[in-house]
Amino acid sequence: MTPIRRQYLKVKHSFPDAILLFRMGDFYETFDDDARVASKELEITLTSRSMGKNVKVPMAGVPAHAVESYLAKLVKRGHKVAICEQLSVPDSSKGLVERDVVRVVTPGTVLESSLLDQKVNNYLAAVVLEGDSAGFAYADVTTGEFAAAQLDRSQLPLELERISPSEVLSPETDAPDSDEGFPDHAGQFPTEVDYTYFELETARRALLDHYGILSLESFGCEHLPLAVRAAGAILLYLRDTRRTGKLHLLNLGVYSTAGFMDLDVNTRRNLELFTAGRNDRREHSLLATLDQTRTPMGGRLLRRWLGQPLLDLEELERRLDAVSYFFNDAFRRAGAGSALSKVPDLERILGKIKAGVVAPRELIALKAGLDAVPELLEQLSRDISASVEPEADSSSFPPSSSRTHRLPREGGGRGHGRGTKPPDVDSRLRGNDELDSGNDELDDGNDELDGGGDKSGGGSDELVGNNGLDEREGMAWLCRQLTPLPEICELIDRSIAPEPVGNPGEGNVIREGFSPELDALKHDSQNARSFIAGLEQTERERTGLRGLKIGYNQVFGYYIEVSKSNQSQVPDNYIRRQTLVNSERYITPEIKEYESLVLNAKERIEEMERSLFRQVCEQISESGEVISRLAGAVAMVDVFVSLAETASANGYLRPKLDHGRVISIKNGRHPALERLLDRGTYVPNDLYLSNDDARIVLLTGPNMAGKSTFIRQAAIIVLMAQVGSYVPASEATIGLVDRIFTRVGLQDDLTTGQSTFMVEMVETAAILNQATPRSLVVLDEIGRGTSTYDGLSIARSVIEHLHNDQRLGCKTLFATHYHELTELAGTLPGVRNFTVAVTEEDGDVVFLHRIVPGGADKSYGVHVARLAGLPQGVVNRAWEVLADLEDTQNSKRKSGRRRSPKAADLQMPLFDPARAVADEVKALDIPNLTPLEAINCLYELQRKARELTGSS
Repeated sequence: MTPIRRQYLKVKHSFPDAILLFRMGDFYETFDDDARVASKELEITLTSRSMGKNVKVPMAGVPAHAVESYLAKLVKRGHKVAICEQLSVPDSSKGLVERDVVRVVTPGTVLESSLLDQKVNNYLAAVVLEGDSAGFAYADVTTGEFAAAQLDRSQLPLELERISPSEVLSPETDAPDSDEGFPDHAGQFPTEVDYTYFELETARRALLDHYGILSLESFGCEHLPLAVRAAGAILLYLRDTRRTGKLHLLNLGVYSTAGFMDLDVNTRRNLELFTAGRNDRREHSLLATLDQTRTPMGGRLLRRWLGQPLLDLEELERRLDAVSYFFNDAFRRAGAGSALSKVPDLERILGKIKAGVVAPRELIALKAGLDAVPELLEQLSRDISASVEPEADSSSFPPSSSRTHRLPREGGGRGHGRGTKPPDVDSRLRGNDELDSGNDELDDGNDELDGGGDKSGGGSDELVGNNGLDEREGMAWLCRQLTPLPEICELIDRSIAPEPVGNPGEGNVIREGFSPELDALKHDSQNARSFIAGLEQTERERTGLRGLKIGYNQVFGYYIEVSKSNQSQVPDNYIRRQTLVNSERYITPEIKEYESLVLNAKERIEEMERSLFRQVCEQISESGEVISRLAGAVAMVDVFVSLAETASANGYLRPKLDHGRVISIKNGRHPALERLLDRGTYVPNDLYLSNDDARIVLLTGPNMAGKSTFIRQAAIIVLMAQVGSYVPASEATIGLVDRIFTRVGLQDDLTTGQSTFMVEMVETAAILNQATPRSLVVLDEIGRGTSTYDGLSIARSVIEHLHNDQRLGCKTLFATHYHELTELAGTLPGVRNFTVAVTEEDGDVVFLHRIVPGGADKSYGVHVARLAGLPQGVVNRAWEVLADLEDTQNSKRKSGRRRSPKAADLQMPLFDPARAVADEVKALDIPNLTPLEAINCLYELQRKARELTGSS
């Protein structure tokens, strides 16, 4: 084997499960089986190369300058890729160029911007199970976010769904204490790692060493062994995959799910939070409706907030105060938006700086973003009392955006920085009831502000009312986090060229004047190059040799070439170096001197510029914690401005939030759907739910009339309110709910052998087993997946259970086609009947989309079938069949249903009435009853039972 073959095999031996990209000059090459895989996955040519006597191996390569695009394809298809770089300069290396793997790229450890969605976090997660408990941790290496939790095993799927990690680590299955219950669907790219990564002492020691601390108590996880094991496994895995550079991980945030609303996969899908429609289109989702963020950090934060609604009323009011601050002043909104548009992705640029892969142009972008902070601060603080000044004291900062999941501590509000505000501001915030919740003008009592006046949220002080001063002071907590960093801006400005070209080492990155030594090298090199460039003309004039040429090759360096016909005229100071067929090549002491200057200067310039660039990055990295906090503050401002902009443009208002038992919405609208309709055409509707009286809204009505839209929009409005957003309504009072459950649509699960009806029943069972009196339950067409008789029975029993079970008693929206269920409003005091108004004009049905009290008696299904485009013959036949069925039913009603032998004996006897009814039930031939006969018999039995009990 050749030396390079031995070198390759040695490196490959350490990474047997990864595709090894082996740098050779301007290409990354793959060999053997890696080459076969790369050729297939990347659609590149498979060739071969001789690498020793009788050694010919498969080879496939990609250009180094385009490696990111090829890397993206491999990673997205689940491959682990090891990148082996040349660590020494080929021209100056003696013997074989030194090579080694600098990083291993997996779906959860990607750094390249082209491989990432700017507004979506790329999480690496780790899971360890023990009995009924689970340890869960996740990190985003591009932003530094790092968090861990110890939770019930049943909560793990919800957290995995919320985080949606790109890669999930778990102990290898043959580990001594392996748990086979790990969910297979936990991530797009499940990765088994050495079980020792998850050993408690190993994981604990890794965390302590990384953060340089003596105890994990400072992170609040000393008593959470499973959380420590999961977090330590992530850290150890990142150390193995990141062979160079520093790990960019912020302080470990330990959280609990108790302070947030859990959203299962069905609720996220049914409410279309992040994707919508059959094709999962992002542009029609709730996130797309609300997202007008200007920065990638703000987009990621809004996504996290939307997937994790709060249960903390105090924190929600603070978020709403911040949204109001921008909603009330269009000029402030515009100014803040203008400043935000200048801010790049500070979090990911900092991550690249830490990893040592940042590009010079990204440092220029970082400076531009930091330069915009004073402008942004001015928009927030221009009306704030002079006593509230921005400060860099980290003790005054609430948790950064990466720790928005931390729970409130006992005795104080979560993340409010209590005790750090100036006394005059803090006392006003705590003592002013108007600011907290009592000011109707600020919350939603002011018609002009909420929806009846200027939709643009103009900057009139009258809109703020006499609460304006306190509202402005309430933003002081955020202003303190917007810490300008002029020293970093000045460093970048002095050190990096305004428009850097190429990579560090090419001589066009470090600004002139930053390093006198580098400037001198560049000057000498330039003079030497100028001398050599002019030497040809000078020598021609001096010697009279018109055909004289100056050339260069790697063997002899610079040389003077003279044709053999002019050899007699060559000066004595020329030293012959090479003889060719038609010419001779010479050197001179002077040309070798300048050659040495050029070549040595080039190497020294490369080395010095790389060194200076690293030093600049290290200096910036020292302020990494401050930059991270600043990025978190900018993200929050961006989200608040975005929510205010959306609210102003669409006529949203601030909801009233409390811990009450009522959800009252007036003129509520579906935020995503109204965006797709012509402005002003969406029909708003009211809703009232209360645990005390109107506990269940039973909604009947025809297809296509808007039942599903109404029940979903109610859930979305509640969710938006508990994110801290304004809501699409003219008035909204929301008693906080602990969870939103939804069961919508027909879906099967062929992978587990579950039919559509089985899936429906499994999801319904989960809701009935997990809901609490403070939950909001949305059920659409329960019982639709089976026969009419079965479906009606199940739907009724579900409603009765939701109403009567003391453990439940939750607020419920129940949409159904079973008109017979409307009778429940007469027997269950918490049930209220509503229907969708419909009118008929000249045989055509007009859906009014208005929710009104009462029940429906038709479904208008044939009308909808015609609108859907069924062949006219099919529609006409459906009308005939429907008419026959209705005639049959009417005839039975007129004859007392005696045409059916199964119901012939339903006459009340004169003796033992209760026993007689029981005998009648036993005598029914249930298998042979048609659905209509079954329902008729059921009605008759119910009538007799009511007569027996004397109830109406």
